Amino acid sequence: MSNYKKNILITGGAGFIGSHLVIQLVKNYSNYRIINIDSLTYASNLKNLLEIENSSNYIFKKIDIRDKNAVYKILIKYEVDNIIHLAAESHVDNSIENPIEFAETNVIGTLNLLESARSYWNNNFLNKCFYHVSTDEVFGSLGTEGSFLESTPYNPRSPYSASKASSDHFARAYHYTYKMPVIISNCSNNYGPHQFTEKLIPLMIKNIVNNQILPIYGDGKNIRDWLFVKDHIEAIDLIFHNGKKGETYNIGGDNELNNIDIISKLILGVDKALSRSEGSSKKLISFVTDRKGHDFRYSIDSSKLKNELGWVPKTGFDEGLQLTIDWFLKSFKEN
Repeated sequence: MSNYKKNILITGGAGFIGSHLVIQLVKNYSNYRIINIDSLTYASNLKNLLEIENSSNYIFKKIDIRDKNAVYKILIKYEVDNIIHLAAESHVDNSIENPIEFAETNVIGTLNLLESARSYWNNNFLNKCFYHVSTDEVFGSLGTEGSFLESTPYNPRSPYSASKASSDHFARAYHYTYKMPVIISNCSNNYGPHQFTEKLIPLMIKNIVNNQILPIYGDGKNIRDWLFVKDHIEAIDLIFHNGKKGETYNIGGDNELNNIDIISKLILGVDKALSRSEGSSKKLISFVTDRKGHDFRYSIDSSKLKNELGWVPKTGFDEGLQLTIDWFLKSFKEN
């Protein structure tokens, strides 16, 4: 029998958001055992976890959630009583090129976890939780008005968001069909240290540093709500411990900006850090053909999370962006 109060399986814990979550839980809860499984795809990096890799309450196993047998064996071996599921293929452009891979990982992988947990827990759901981390993209696209609520109908418009919507539906179905204690959260665009450089902010930082073209889809006016990753982790921690089973919580950063404004801020910040003439990298901007099915605007209403659990984002966008720039510039030097 495990001597730990909780044995928490975290999927995708070597990825961007997952690595921050693993570090927080390992450091803050010495009485929890954190089992991190990750298939170590191109977007994962065990270097993100160096500061806790030798901690006594931390275990890493290279496992693909598409392998149901391997998942089930991990649950048994480490007496897993809680699961926080973050593993996913997440880049929209890649989903347009290879939708099957997204369905296999995001849908079948999630179903493997749900079914393995149902089998292992054998309807004994006391002190159990299956926490499924999702995205605001499942709700579709907004115009200039309104925000996504937890009750907003799903309207996914890319293979990525369709795969996440499907996984949300399976998680919710397991709650209603089998009474599994499921919680879902849908977050807005994350940014911060550890993010893979295919995503907008780290890609633009890298290209500015290297004096390479800054490709901007369409007219650059598409709007996203930006959430600093450590604020997201605080929300996940709070929801995991205090959220109601069967409920969904929206997590937003209250930072709505269009893409061209984001890039302008990055140009100013990186040029300053590199002692270049202010704004000199604006010449690198290049408007390119818009992405297929490019959603115009995302906006998250986090009132439920704020009112019920008292969470608020702590990091202003300019502060978070500077922390992100600093981290990536240091990372580029080291690598």
